[in-house]
This record gives sequence, structure tokens and C-alpha cells, in this order.
Amino acid sequence: MNTPTHKPVAKLIERLFLATALATGTLGVSPAFAQVPAAPVTNGKPQVTPPKNDAALRALTPVPAKMLLNPPDNDWLMWRRTYDGWGFSPLKQINADNVKNLTVAWSWAMTPGATETTPLVHDGVLFLYNWLDKVQALDATNGDLLWEYKRDIAVEIPRQNGNNAAKRNMAMVDDKLIVATSDAHIIALDTKTGKVIWDHETEDYKKGWRYTGGPLVASNVIVQGMSGCGNAMPGGCFVTGHDINDGKELWRFHTIAQPGEPGGDSWNGLPLEKRFGASTWNSGTYDPDTDTLFLGVGQPYPHIAEIGGLLPKKEGANNDALYTDATLALDPHTGKLKWYYQHLKNDTWDLDYAYERVLVDIPVDGKIRKAMVTVGKLGIIEVLDRTNGQWLWSKQTVYQNVVSAIDPKTGEKTINQAAVPHIGQTTTNCPADPGSRGWPATAYSPRTHMLYIPLNEYCSDTTPVPIEEGKSYTGGSRAIFARGQVPNSDGKIGRVDGVDLFTQKAVWSDRTRAPQTGAALATGGGLVFAGALDRYFRAYDDKTGKILWQMRASNIVNSFPITYSVKGKQYVAVAVGNGSSHARSLATLTPEIAVPDGGSALFVYALPESK
Repeated sequence: MNTPTHKPVAKLIERLFLATALATGTLGVSPAFAQVPAAPVTNGKPQVTPPKNDAALRALTPVPAKMLLNPPDNDWLMWRRTYDGWGFSPLKQINADNVKNLTVAWSWAMTPGATETTPLVHDGVLFLYNWLDKVQALDATNGDLLWEYKRDIAVEIPRQNGNNAAKRNMAMVDDKLIVATSDAHIIALDTKTGKVIWDHETEDYKKGWRYTGGPLVASNVIVQGMSGCGNAMPGGCFVTGHDINDGKELWRFHTIAQPGEPGGDSWNGLPLEKRFGASTWNSGTYDPDTDTLFLGVGQPYPHIAEIGGLLPKKEGANNDALYTDATLALDPHTGKLKWYYQHLKNDTWDLDYAYERVLVDIPVDGKIRKAMVTVGKLGIIEVLDRTNGQWLWSKQTVYQNVVSAIDPKTGEKTINQAAVPHIGQTTTNCPADPGSRGWPATAYSPRTHMLYIPLNEYCSDTTPVPIEEGKSYTGGSRAIFARGQVPNSDGKIGRVDGVDLFTQKAVWSDRTRAPQTGAALATGGGLVFAGALDRYFRAYDDKTGKILWQMRASNIVNSFPITYSVKGKQYVAVAVGNGSSHARSLATLTPEIAVPDGGSALFVYALPESK
């Protein structure tokens, strides 16, 4: 509410926002969504609320690495519950027949800010990451606080960008809760007390490094991808492996190919110090049968290839820009590359492939193949053989105008040259730069063989912003994105699609005016949960897409929902809250949908007690 007293402050925020938007290429995002909540003061030391002598903590047992291979049905021990990235729970107490009775069991207020979190649950204890590195252990049946950890965070971190202080997941192993922090550390907290067991600094956050995704424990190694590589970090990003006992770094794999190494000559002759980007925004998946880790890599920076020196292509040079927009298959023990597949070469639109890799065995041409499925920002389902990276098939979902053809044998893409941005021009690319899908993850159900995909339909008029003569690149996309609807749009931006991976056919699609902002969750009860910008959290019939239940939360459903069970009672949990850049960019398309300024919270749903 802009009273006269607030106008000078509002104008200042708007001017600061516009300056940042021009530098980072996010012009078009409403200043109303550019919140910078205040950093908590912790007097230079982490603060831990002493644990209660609670039965829930006394019953808490360790999570040995072997448990992660086959997690208990009642728990949610890692980002997508299982190593294969399905986002599926076999629990079925809540089902298609009774989900209409679902109601709030309890809720918990969270730190205001970008809320992109995935709760973890083990032995009736729920572990929750809050914006700006506050971690809490709660009784999963009623929300009672068991312990709380607050990290001492420098005030400049949230001021740089609110998203810097959001983390999408944590990990568990033995008696440790593994957390990637906003100051580029990886720490282990004692699951029973919240006390720090070890603390490892990976890089200096003051140089722009940061974490957005979280850790994965694969074959007794903690694997963590680095981001922040749009901050003009010379040589780009990397992935690290760490010892679970002390956090010591075991290996480092550079996601920008180094000169003199395989793929190192794919940057149009640019020296390493002028190669930027290749963040790993999200956690990976893991195949224990082949002992292989799979990760997705983000785009090159600046996004506009002409500004970054990747266009025009030099005679005799290669400008694919490895390993951006690629799937990496790594040895988790050594970090060595087993194989890679680049989905989009020389990405000049910010349409990266940094999202989850779903591991599933599916029939292809009459044979069962060990497949890896991913969907990048283009909204194209792409399927590889996960043992060797061989291309299998693809399927387009939303309207897009960047790729005009895909070779059915190799997956090689033919680019629509009319959609390539050039300095001095404005071009239209569909989808827009945040993508037809963002970090909110897909889910796969073995009941239906369907992949459930949160999607959005929109385009962008893209105008490059050249670097002034004599100045160096200092970060950001170097583009202005004016986002709008797809051609002949009916005004519906959001979609949740169900696609059968066995038949390669789209089975259902629920289209909504509100953009989809939350990840999908599939269950053994025949349900798919997903949420949107209009604050609705919905349950769909997994076979038909019919909406069976919906309830409006207090804020944007902007995270990863989970389900778990304690003492025979099933719960569904989802965090809500404004602040994510993904949701902020989508909100500009539907200005009539009001979004609260703050009010991050965890909502936990269950069936009412039978009388």
C-alpha cells in the first residue's frame, strides 16, 4: 500500500530493481516481487536451539548409505525420494476415492523469502530448510519444533539476490543432515541435535559463488553442484565430491570444458578466462547398478552468443560450448566423465537443461532400454540410453520456435535461425527465457508409466544489451526480455501434462490461467499433486488428469511437495512462499492474480480422523 510516507522508498526500490534488471537481463519482473528480507543477526556464530527431550528425537535412527538404495515407504530421505528421480511415493492411504476429504493437519510459519525447499522425513521427524540457512527439525505429526539451526550469514548475501539464499534440497546419511549454505559451504548437522558436525568451505562466496540446488549422497560420496556462474566467474562452474565423514573435497569436475582436455576446443577459440556459465542448478540422480551419477548443466553466459564471443563462428573453430546444456554421466568416486550428451549447442536464449534426470526402464522398438529422461526449458521430452548416452527419442509438449527439427537417430537439433538473437535486433523466441518448465520437477509413476510435467506457455521478445566499448563482461544475461503469450493464446499459461513413456503419447493435459510454479508429486494412491501461482494446491487423477481436490494456500505453491507416513497415517506436505525468480517472472503474465508479499509457510495435509 503506497501511502505518501512510503513513496520515496518505493521509488528507490524501483530504481534499484530496474538497474539490476538491466544488468542481469531480467527486465520485465515487477518490482513488487523484488523482495529483500532482512538477514537475521546471529552475532557471528551459528545458533542452535537446544533439542527437546522429545520422544520423536529419541526414536530417530541413523540413515546408513545402504538405506538410500531402498528407502522405507514411510520416509522421504532425498530430493525426489529415490535415486532414480521419480518423485513417486508408493503410499496409498490417501487415494483417488478419499482425497476429496483431505484437510490441513498442521502448518508452520517459515522465514520469508524464496521458498523452493524439499522437506525430508525420517522416523517421524521432518527436516525443513528455510530461506537464508535456517534449518529446523519438526515433529512430523503435529509441527512441534524439536531443534533449530541458524547460520551466521553476511548481510550482503540476501542483498545481492534473494534467490542466493534459497536451497532446493538437503541430504541425509548416517546421523548427518547435509546442507549447502548461502556462503558456499557444505555442512553436516547432527540429526538429533542440529549441532554442526563438520563445515567445509568450497569457495569464497564474495567472488560470486553460490548454491541453489542441494547435495546428493551417492555411493558414500556427497556430490554438490556449484552455481553463481553468471557472475562472470572465469572458467565457469564445477561439481565437487566430498567425504561423508569430514566434508573433505575428494574431486572436482569442471562443467566448462578446459583447454587441452576433451571438449576444450568447443568455445570458438575463447580462452578459459572468457568462458562463463555452466551452473548445476539442481541435485542429480544416481544409478547404483552402473555406479553412475547423472547431472544436468546450465547455459553459457552471457546468454547472447554474439556478446559472449560464441558467434559468429570462427573459421575452423567449434562453438558448441561444452558442457553447457548437457547431461553428464560421472563416476561418483572420482568425478571422471563416463559420457555426456549435449542437448542444445551454443545456447543463446537461456534455455538450459539443468533439471532432474529421471531413470526408468522403458520399451523402445520392442526392447527394454535403461533410459534416462529429461525435459529442458524447451519443453521437449528427451530420452537417452543411460548406459552410454545413445539418443532414443524425443517428444515436444508446448509450442516452441527455437528448434525446427530433431534428427530421430541422433537427436541433433536444427535451429530456426529467425529465433536467434542478434545485437541491434529484437527477436521472438518461444518459450521465454525462464523456460516452458523451470526447476519445479517432473514426477514419474510406475502405475501408469506416465511422466507428469509442470509446464508454462509463453514467449519473449529478446533484445541484446551490448557491453560498452572498452568495458569487460561483469555478469548477467546482457538482454532485455519482454515476455508475453504464445501466438493465438487463449490466455491460459499453465499446464500439467501426463505423457506415457511406454507409448510416447500425451494422455492428458490440464491447462490453467495461472502459471504452474510447483513440482509434481505422484503417489501409489493414483494421485498427482502440483501447485500454481494462484496459490492452489491440486490433486489430479493420475490416469485422466481430472482434478479431484484443491485447496488454496496462503502463498504461491513454489516448492517440491512430498508425502510420508507416521504410525500408519499418511501426510502430504508442501512449502509455499513468494520470492523465487521463476515465479516472479511468470507473475508478470497474469497481473490480475494477486500474490502476497510474504508469508512463507509449510502446509501439511491429511485425511480427517475417522469417528
